[in-house]
Amino acid sequence: MRVVVATIAERTDLLNLVPLAWALRSAGHEVVVASQPELAGAVSAAGLPFAPVGRDHGFWRMMRAYSLFGVLEKDTPPFGMAAAPEHEVTWDYLIEGYRRGVPHWWRMVNDSMADDLVDLCRTWKPDLVVWDPITFCAPVAARAAGAAHVRYIWGVDTLARVRGLFLGRMEEQVPEVREDPLGEWLSGLAARYGVEFDEELVVGQATIDQVPDVLRIPVDGRLGVRYLGMRLVPYNGRAVVPDWLRERPEGRRLCLTLGTSATDRFGGYTLPLGEGLEALGQVDAEVVATVPLKARQDLGTVPSNVRLVDYVPLHALAATSTATINHGGTGTVWTGLVHGLPQLFVPRPTFDEPMLARLIQGQGAGLVAEPDPDEILRASERVLTEPALAERAALLREQMLDRPTPAAMTAELERIAASPSR
Repeated sequence: MRVVVATIAERTDLLNLVPLAWALRSAGHEVVVASQPELAGAVSAAGLPFAPVGRDHGFWRMMRAYSLFGVLEKDTPPFGMAAAPEHEVTWDYLIEGYRRGVPHWWRMVNDSMADDLVDLCRTWKPDLVVWDPITFCAPVAARAAGAAHVRYIWGVDTLARVRGLFLGRMEEQVPEVREDPLGEWLSGLAARYGVEFDEELVVGQATIDQVPDVLRIPVDGRLGVRYLGMRLVPYNGRAVVPDWLRERPEGRRLCLTLGTSATDRFGGYTLPLGEGLEALGQVDAEVVATVPLKARQDLGTVPSNVRLVDYVPLHALAATSTATINHGGTGTVWTGLVHGLPQLFVPRPTFDEPMLARLIQGQGAGLVAEPDPDEILRASERVLTEPALAERAALLREQMLDRPTPAAMTAELERIAASPSR
């Protein structure tokens, strides 16, 4: 079969999709990755065919130009309360989030590629479209071309959770004040290509996820989300594994990684890096900190137990580590869990990172700390030494590994693409 893998131009979103794309290719299927031109280099480096569609979305340039990072980090409606009890999430909170998120985020990153993506699907005629959960124009393109479509989520399904809460709260409003920014935008977008809007354009005909069952959050049944659990296969991009990383260290190793997007997208880290490294000089472990060269200029001399590296493949570093400190990004978190590492989170107050950190802390496999050097030092010693944290992390690892591999998932995707009811 022919498969389009569609994503907006975000490198971290692409990296999550690469193992499944290669599994499909290895099974003999034709695969093309479709995204805005910015992703050409990353897709080519992954050895996958690339079809540029539309123009680059410019979302992050807008965020920097208008200094909106502070607004984004102060609160994240409608996602900041995604894990809260339903009765605590109000209509005012949800509608404010949708009013902000739809035009200034989802519409901005999708509209610039929609026409070309629909044209690609109509001319190339895929049997299946696999799409990143923010790439809402992809299910529209799939339907316009008569293809099946499957959503591929990076982490906990906050999008479906919030959508279900929103629909429930909207039903409680009198008709005169009901408003659905997401539905209105997607209805208009779909209508341009002769497609009718329904909630399948939000959640897909099925949803591939890598979340252990104990970390799942409830999703409203009216959405009809069908989850397909799949094992995470970490992919960090093209890389060389250095000599020192090819075998385990003699003592404990603490991996400190705060995300590639922290400096590329958000303009900084979630903790004062110099003070944090100075505090970690007191732990009885080698500290490997992945810090880009441009972020090291003001660090000065670091403690003797700290190894600064510009970049190493995270899966290789995790495999030789005892524990990790990170920002709560899903790719980093899942890589840590698949290697059974206790994790210390210093999350950015954005989207799903605080929620994911709290969920794993609730399972006893990690800790959440404020960006205070003394607190980070105390929590680091705990994730390195407490057996209970390691035991709970090992249980989550077992659950993650007890999922079908991407290679096994291809058979299910073949059935979905071939189903007459798609």
